Amino acid sequence: MEILKVSSRSVPNSVAGAIAGVVRDSGQVEVQAVGAGAANQAIKAVAIARGYLAPVGIDMICVPAFTTITIGDEERTAIKLICEQR
Repeated sequence: MEILKVSSRSVPNSVAGAIAGVVRDSGQVEVQAVGAGAANQAIKAVAIARGYLAPVGIDMICVPAFTTITIGDEERTAIKLICEQR
């Protein structure tokens, strides 16, 4: 499964386009965000991506979960949003 990483400076429309493209091509994608700002941008992007996919008949769902990722030598807790076709 492809992983898209989102930061607090990510543009939601751009991330949404990437999410929609991967879901269209492979059916699922994992979106990762560390921190409140990044999680905010990721959630906005998921909502926008649903709007991009709905007109072409794709109903995308999102399952949120926690994961641990390593940044540098440090382990951090991240939100992962598993987006897939229903």
